[in-house]
Parts: sequence; structure tokens; C-alpha cells
Amino acid sequence: MSEKHAATRDRSAVRTLLRLWPYVRPVRTRLFSAAFVAVVASCLGLVIPLVLKWMVDGPVAGRDPGGVWLGALVLLLLGVAEALLFGFRRWLVARPLAGVEAAMRADLYRHLQRLPVSFHDRWASGQLLSRGTTDLMLLRMFLAFPLTFLLVNATTILVGYVILLGQQWTLGLVLLAPIPPLVILCSVFESRYAIVARQAQDQVGDLTTVVEESVLGIRIIKGFGRHRSQARAFRGLSERLRGTELGKARLLAGIWALITTIPEVTIGAALVLGTIQVADGALSAGTLVAFLSTALALRWPVESIGFLLAMSQEAATATERYFEVMDAAEESSGGSHESTGSDASTGSDASRSSHEPGAAHEPGAAHKPGAGSADGLRFEGVEFRYPDASDGAAPVLARIDLRVRPGETMALVGGTGSGKTTLTALVPRLHEVTDGRITLDGEDIAAMPRERLRELVSVAFEEPTLFSASVGENVLMGAEGAGGEELGRALDIAQAGFVQSLPHGADTQVGEQGLSLSGGQRQRLALARAVVGQPRFLVLDDPLSALDVHTEALVEAALRRVLEDTTALVVAHRPSTVMLADRVALLSGGRIAAVGTHQELLRTNGEYAWLMSGADAQKTDAEEGAR
Repeated sequence: MSEKHAATRDRSAVRTLLRLWPYVRPVRTRLFSAAFVAVVASCLGLVIPLVLKWMVDGPVAGRDPGGVWLGALVLLLLGVAEALLFGFRRWLVARPLAGVEAAMRADLYRHLQRLPVSFHDRWASGQLLSRGTTDLMLLRMFLAFPLTFLLVNATTILVGYVILLGQQWTLGLVLLAPIPPLVILCSVFESRYAIVARQAQDQVGDLTTVVEESVLGIRIIKGFGRHRSQARAFRGLSERLRGTELGKARLLAGIWALITTIPEVTIGAALVLGTIQVADGALSAGTLVAFLSTALALRWPVESIGFLLAMSQEAATATERYFEVMDAAEESSGGSHESTGSDASTGSDASRSSHEPGAAHEPGAAHKPGAGSADGLRFEGVEFRYPDASDGAAPVLARIDLRVRPGETMALVGGTGSGKTTLTALVPRLHEVTDGRITLDGEDIAAMPRERLRELVSVAFEEPTLFSASVGENVLMGAEGAGGEELGRALDIAQAGFVQSLPHGADTQVGEQGLSLSGGQRQRLALARAVVGQPRFLVLDDPLSALDVHTEALVEAALRRVLEDTTALVVAHRPSTVMLADRVALLSGGRIAAVGTHQELLRTNGEYAWLMSGADAQKTDAEEGAR
């Protein structure tokens, strides 16, 4: 048994479900009112046997038709009142519980946005989706039905047994006999059902992951003819889930059979004993009818125990899975607006001074507009290892010391796996440095509010991600409050003129993941998103890799104008991209091996020359293929 399932076996369902109280508290009045109404409705059903007793011992025994009709009318009114009260209970809980589910889903989504990238790297998307859909649906169903009826049925059974003992205490004691074995059976059932419920809900998450990956990767599946193997994998997971669900069904069938059989046997025994007492004259026929009617009215509250416990265990498992995500630590805010207010103003002043004509340039700085007294981007003794790395594992990045001067463009070059993408992800704090610090214009990014940091730094990733929205909405995600003018400028810089030929221009919906566009088109829109806000710091991870050589040249020409007014770190794999930069940093084995201009490194560093010669060869091959 896995540790997770062992923990599920040992946990208390009640303590787990109590974690829902903060969400339930705002609607507690309606829930308590609904429970009270349901208790009243259920207890009305217990009045019916008493009316039957009066009818049998009175009008029926006295051959009084009027009394029989009166009793029938009372029974009808009791039945109608019971039905109306249960309908009213349903109305009371429907709206507030839909609100509880919506609030929990909104909190989960908001929390997911604030969790670090390392969390999303570890968790399968299907598991997160199932927690936000299936699990929350189970919780709403629990709050609407089992939670109320565990209380209602317990109250009904208690009141019913009081009535039974009051009618004939000897027969009442017979019906109390099955309580101890039922309690033991329910306890065993609850512990076993908790484990299979957890397994089933985890397997639903795994199945959701496979479905999502198959839909998003349909081009790969079709392109490599892997639909049969994917179908086999899906069928295997489906069979596992089917087996688990059958295990749940067997457990539920077993407990239901026992909970049904034991009370039925005791009712039969009570019927025999009661008939003997009626024959001996020790008990009236009306009392026996009322007693048996009351016992039969208690059948459903008793028999439903297994069903309600099963739903409660599933709800406890759903609660546990929900709070597994909610308990994950969010990204640290990195300072507050109040504590960084003076720094913010300093940074703004530095930015303004760096753009003022005649601003002083430090020795060796790139002489561009924007290079002034600001400090630029610095990596000071930066180390990084992933949170789930083993204790003895070497860091991905070790002792990175690097400075990108104000207004300068630094190209970051290195072999596959050297840590380039990881290094660029540290600047917008997608990952947190393990040691050392990164500063923007002298301010430690760890002390900045993330909102301010991500206003200063804009990024474009190697794998462009677009959302199910319009072209314009996707691009304008890069700048709060930007409008049509900024959108047009960004599209021009990214050489995204193809947008005008789309059916609705910038209002065209790009579809899920932007798969209705080509790879080059998606990359150009991602680049436009990065530059639309005219950021002070720009981080580009191989932004031109999917472009043909002609489009690449046009984008580079436009991008040069943007880079003149910003401090940029650009991951580069091709000499054409390197030529955008003032200087180049060579990253090798997680360390900065060399820094210099492109020509300097070609002359003095063999690894850099080898990397660039390979890139040159690839570009030459591509150009010859194009011809």
C-alpha cells in the first residue's frame, strides 16, 4: 500500500470534512434551516403510524366510516406536508451550495496561479483538473444530501426508537439488538471504502491527464501512427479505474446487504412476537400495526447508512485532494509596496535619468540611448538547484557572476543542457535562486513585489504559448492597459503582418494553444507580447528559432530598434541572433565560462567557436535547402 493510501486509511473523515467550514460558514443559516426542515419532514412520517393505530383501534374496530375517512384525510395531509417540506429543503440549499462550489473553484484557480513553476512541473495537469471539477462536484453533492441526511436520519432513528419503546418496550428491545453489529460493520466498511475511494479519484486524475495529452498532442499521435498504443494506454487506465470502481461497488453491495438483512430479520422477529401477543390479548391490533409501520418507516434511515457513509468518504477524499493543492506554499511576495516604496522611486528616477540626453556612461558601457547611471541587470554569486533535487546533486547553476549593463544586449550562448533557459527563468522569478542574488538597477528582485518585477521585466519563451482568445488579447497580455496603438507597434516589430490577413484581423480567435497558427506565427505573436509594454528589461529565450531566414532578418532589424532602449538578455543558438548583442556570455556546465564580444570569443574560446561553427553549418544547410 502506498504512503498516500496508508495516510488515507489513518485519517479522520470528520476532521478532514471540518476543513470545509470556512466555505460553509457564510451559508450556515440556510443549511441549518434546511436540516431543521428535513428533520421536521422526516418526523412527520413517524406520525403516520400513530394515526394508523388510532384508525385501527378506533373507527375500524368501531365500524365508523366517517372516522376512517377522517383518518385518510389526515394521512393525505401529512404526506403532502412531508413532500412540500422536503421540496422546500431542496430549494433552501441549491443556490448557496452552488455558491460554495464556485467559491472553492475560484480559490483553487487563484491559488494555482500563485504557485511556483516547480509545483506545476511536478503535478500532472489532469490531477489538477480533476480536483477542480470532479472533486468539487462530489463536495457539493455531499453538502446537499449526505451531510443533511446523516443528521436527519440519526434524529429520525432516535425519535422512532423512542416511539417504538413507548408503544411496546419488549418489541422495541428486539429492534435495538442489531445496533452493535451494525456499528462494527460500518466502522470496518468506512476504513476500507476510504482507501478505494482515494484510489478511484486519483485514477480519474490520471485518466484525465492521458485524455488531455492525447488531445493536445493529436498531431504527434497521428504523425507517428501511435493511435493504437495511445488507445492501449487509455484502455489500461480505464480498466484499472473500472476494477477500482467494481471494488467500491462490491464493498457498497456488501454493507448494503448486511444493513438491509439484519434489520429485516429483527423486524420479522418482532412481527412474530407481536402477533403472539395480539393473539394472547396482551397487545391491541392497532398497536401492532403502528409498531410495524414505525419499524418499516425506519428501514430507509437505517439502510441508507451505508450509502451515506460511502458518499461521506468520497467527500472526505475529495476534500483531502483539494487541500493537498491549497496547502502548497505560494510564491513569496518578495517584499511589500510599503517597504519598497523608496526603492521604487529610486528605480524610476534611475530609469528616467538613463534616458535623459547627455547622461553619463560608465567606462566600457554600450553607448546607446538608455545606458546611463542605472546599474542594469546583475547576477551575483547565483546558484540554483531544483527543489526536488537530491541532497548530493550538483546545482544546475553554480556561482553565476554576470552583469548586463544598462541599455546593453547580452547574448547567452551554451550547449544543450548548460542551464540557459533556467538562468533566464530566474530573472522574472519563475524559479527562486538557491543562493546569491539578482538585481535590477541595484535592487534585489527578491525584495520586489512580483507585480512590480513583472512590470519591469518582459519575457518571451522558446516554446510560444497562446491562449484561447483573440490575437489582440494574447499580445496585450504583455502590458496592462495597452491599447490598439501599442498592439500595432508590437505586431510591426515582430513582423506579424499576417494578422491582417486573418479572417477578423487582430480579433481572430487563435484556438486552444494557438494551434490554428504555424510555429513561426505563434513565435512572432509571443515576441510581440514581450515587447508591447516597452519594458525596461527584456529576457528572450531563443525568440527567432521557428522563423525562416528571410523573416528572421526582418524581425532582427525591427528588434534592434527595440533593444536600443532596453536592457536585454537573449538566449541565442545562431550567429544571426548573437549579432543582435553587444556582448556574449558563454554558459558551460552551469557556469559562466567566458564573456566578450562575438569576435573576441571566436578568437579566444574553442567551445564558443565550436558552438558557432555548428550553428553556421546548420544555417547554411537551411539556406541551401530553401533554394
